[in-house]
Amino acid sequence: MIYKARTIPRELEVYQLLNSRKNLLDNERKHLYALQKGYEGELLFDNVTSSVTKAECLILNDLLLPHNKNTFQIDSLIIVPETIYIVEVKNFEGDYFFEKDRLYTSIPPHSEITNPLIQLNRSESLFRQLLQQLGSNMTIQSYVVFVNPEFTLYQAPIIKQIVYPGQINKFLKSISPISLRLDNNHYLLADKLKSLHNPNAPFYFPPTYQYDELQKGIPCSYCDSLEFTTKGSYCYCSVCSKKETMEKRILRIVQHFAMLFPEMKITTNAIFDWGSGKLAKRVIRRVLQQHLNTKGVHQWSYYEF
Repeated sequence: MIYKARTIPRELEVYQLLNSRKNLLDNERKHLYALQKGYEGELLFDNVTSSVTKAECLILNDLLLPHNKNTFQIDSLIIVPETIYIVEVKNFEGDYFFEKDRLYTSIPPHSEITNPLIQLNRSESLFRQLLQQLGSNMTIQSYVVFVNPEFTLYQAPIIKQIVYPGQINKFLKSISPISLRLDNNHYLLADKLKSLHNPNAPFYFPPTYQYDELQKGIPCSYCDSLEFTTKGSYCYCSVCSKKETMEKRILRIVQHFAMLFPEMKITTNAIFDWGSGKLAKRVIRRVLQQHLNTKGVHQWSYYEF
């Protein structure tokens, strides 16, 4: 079963928010595309793993774990009674080839890309050390799983750690136990790993940005348009005609504001300006008071989640 659900990576979320409010540079757009592609691949793998959710296994997705001043990432960790499987998910599309243990794109000029097996082996080594520290001696196996059906790898050495798109279902069936059962120790280990997960680990590099350079407004949750009209307690998008409550829109931009500018205080005036003055301050204040914790008094009031 899914014991730790996957959430959208913080780096991807920041890039998406910035993309809706400023013109990203070419290299930033390429990085955003790569982040989106990677996340889509992980979701695709999650969808396939639903076939084993009734088996005796615990699936922990998107772990950021510390060990000896290092932080390492695991896309999916699958705990079965006798083995722990580390899965590195790749959503590569197109033609690639191996040459002397290096991985290249087939599109000229045949650019070298990071061999995912290198990252996988690092994660396995650090995880094994962490597991020993936690007092567990379970067997570890690690795999790179390529999920995109449009992926082809030429000149690939016979490596048991690689799972190709057409092999995923067979791979998942092979690791699903038939008769063995999980016990309390497995759940204790999974709980410990969940507690060690650090979602705020410095594992991403957002582009530089300033408050003044970002477009202000309240984007539609469906199409990102900043144009809307209001009627009663609802906002109506001027582009896609979708409606949502003012309260929902305000809370969304407050979350965006807090993510992009964690050092700035959430105040009625700050959110009014962030929303380009499109909604009344009294409405903003009411929503903030209802859903956030109030700090300070009178003109010095601000809010926290």
